[in-house]
Amino acid sequence: MSTYVHDQLERRRRALGPTYTHFYQEPLELVRAEGVWMFDSTGKKYLDAYNNVPAVGHCHPLVVEALARQASRLNTHTRYLSREPTELAERLLSTMPPDIQNVVFTCSGSEANDLAIRISKFVTGGTGFIVTPHAYHGTTELTSGMSPSMKGYAKGKDVYITSAPLGDEGPSGFVLGVKACLEKMRADGVKPAGLLIDTIVSSDGLCINPPGFLQEAVQAVRDAGGLFVADEVQPGFGRMGWGMWGFELHGSIPDIVTMGKPMGNGHPIAALAAKPEIMNAFAQRFGYFNTFGGNNVSCAVALAVLDVIENEGLIENSRSVGLLLKDGFRRLSSTYPAVVGEARGSGLYWGLDMLSGVETSDVVNGMRDAGVLISSMGSRKNTLKIRPPLIFSRENAELFLDALNKVLQLKMSSLERAAPRVLPHAV
Repeated sequence: MSTYVHDQLERRRRALGPTYTHFYQEPLELVRAEGVWMFDSTGKKYLDAYNNVPAVGHCHPLVVEALARQASRLNTHTRYLSREPTELAERLLSTMPPDIQNVVFTCSGSEANDLAIRISKFVTGGTGFIVTPHAYHGTTELTSGMSPSMKGYAKGKDVYITSAPLGDEGPSGFVLGVKACLEKMRADGVKPAGLLIDTIVSSDGLCINPPGFLQEAVQAVRDAGGLFVADEVQPGFGRMGWGMWGFELHGSIPDIVTMGKPMGNGHPIAALAAKPEIMNAFAQRFGYFNTFGGNNVSCAVALAVLDVIENEGLIENSRSVGLLLKDGFRRLSSTYPAVVGEARGSGLYWGLDMLSGVETSDVVNGMRDAGVLISSMGSRKNTLKIRPPLIFSRENAELFLDALNKVLQLKMSSLERAAPRVLPHAV
């Protein structure tokens, strides 16, 4: 670690306190970004294969221009009539099933999920929620209690945990787990409020097969009086390459959809969309106002993001580049069968399992040294998390795969050198 980076890290620790963490064994100081590239303080560039927040690429000129134009004109809240919030709501609803007709704006996915939980509890009269074992749904007190992946936070009251649709039991085990949670609620005298789930189960390690695996679980929850809340913060906005939303994989229309991060390409805006009968019931008893949720600048930014996704064909780009990545992962698994396991995903979101013998963190840090940024996920953090901006090109994908191949090759060489020599038996 250079003296400069060490000094910057010490300043950060003193000023920001101990709750903040950083990526990589050697922290990375970034000073600018453009498209799929991020640049550190030495001028070295890094291929961003991790960030889904700048969904249409870092500092996209059309998004930046929309932000600056609206910021110079008007920025206020939704208690005044103005064009941007209504237009954004209409544009979002046009991408969803006609059953979903209302949008509420927030500043973050955590706020959107928090509101979805409150609405679900009120309209069902229940309090019980089902989540997956390594879920992440937000940072508020309510959502952190439904986010088992968050270190140190206790499970919330009336929160029940099903199995993830991965591993030996797979989706069938997940469905049985949901039904077991509902049985446990009945035994505990807890009325169900809903199933809150990332529709591709990202934080648990990512699962998309077989298509429709959520249907039976969703029906069981609805039969018990609960709602289906689809957390689209990670799979939404075309990332998976099959459509705009992750829930489209399953053939089940959510009662409530939450969205966040990619919506503003780094600008803080999020939303909740719901069936009108749900919002009407909630609004008869409660109001909801968020000073910054739905402000004009944030909405202008989000509208520009939707324009870019549509005009630059980014859903199709996600699909086609994703197929190239899928083929590349298959080749790597064939080349390194001892260390590269299953690849799960679609479009521009993939989880690649690392098998015993190679530490996932070593691969993540090796890629950072090679100028490519990725992360890890899953309950054991043994799955590489590959989630680049939607403008990721075929050339970017080839560069990524080449770097990953070289890192794995180096790690395999290290393992072979470290393996004990087997001496022949003495005669």
